[in-house]
Amino acid sequence: MKRSEINKALREMEAICEREHCFLPPFCRFTAEDWLKAGHEYDEIRDCMLGWDITDFGSGDFDRTGLSLITLRNGNRTMPEKYPKVYAEKLMYLKEGQIVCNHFHWFKTEDIINRGGGNVLIRVFNSRPDEAIDRESDVAVVKDGCACTVPAGTRVRLTPGESICIRQYMYHEFSVEEGTGGVLLGEVSRCNDDNADNRFNPPVGRFPEIVEDEPPYRLLCNEYPKAD
Repeated sequence: MKRSEINKALREMEAICEREHCFLPPFCRFTAEDWLKAGHEYDEIRDCMLGWDITDFGSGDFDRTGLSLITLRNGNRTMPEKYPKVYAEKLMYLKEGQIVCNHFHWFKTEDIINRGGGNVLIRVFNSRPDEAIDRESDVAVVKDGCACTVPAGTRVRLTPGESICIRQYMYHEFSVEEGTGGVLLGEVSRCNDDNADNRFNPPVGRFPEIVEDEPPYRLLCNEYPKAD
């Protein structure tokens, strides 16, 4: 992705959060210069990859395959003594016309919540023992505490305020219901590890390669300089 595309996406998500009265923590406003001055008191943000995360999943077409995220809180399973949190929370912004690629998590169970805007469609499949997509078996779904079973490939519709529980090994793909507009999503989950806990099918990249065509508006969560 071009840095200019990332900067545009950051500003768009900031505007959506403001519109939906979703207030962000101070570190989300840090500039690259602020991070150069930030000491070890901010190591939790660095080590647990809190903050901004813009990705096109290696597609080269962010407006069709992409997602804007903020990790607000998280633990670190590789450093549990230093970071004992067993939970994570994210905000995500999905524009109309974008999709989030089909994937599951080996470790993480998560609730996806529609926090405002349009309607999100979450397509669900079970996985087979070899981790292939099971396109035949029905999928057990819990939507706001209500259990039901849906056919493989069903797009579960979440209107603002509604949520779905995504279990381990459950394939899921996000899109926006046409004509309803972009969606601000929340995620509440077990510890998040975007380096090692995403099984995309077919395989895609998680973090973008960045072409530096302008200065960064904000640094992404995998770009922070180490503290002196």
